[in-house]
Amino acid sequence: MFLEVIMLVCFGSAWPFSIYKSFVSKKNNGKSFLFMFIIFIGYISGSLHKLFYSYDPTIYLYILNALLVFIDMCIYIRNKKYSPN
Repeated sequence: MFLEVIMLVCFGSAWPFSIYKSFVSKKNNGKSFLFMFIIFIGYISGSLHKLFYSYDPTIYLYILNALLVFIDMCIYIRNKKYSPN
């Protein structure tokens, strides 16, 4: 569980920066919606596994990370309005 927590904290620490950059710049440069969607599905799957088979407090990190990715996906969609294409 300890190493799983470290992994989730490390992966999750990047999302607030990504969210901030996307929100302020109103651009999606270097981002892939498909990539974010795949990551989101991974976090949801991890959450469901914890919920049904191996419940412990790390489920909250999975949920937090999924929420952060979801927010980034929403900003990506918003930013599509601002892109010239």
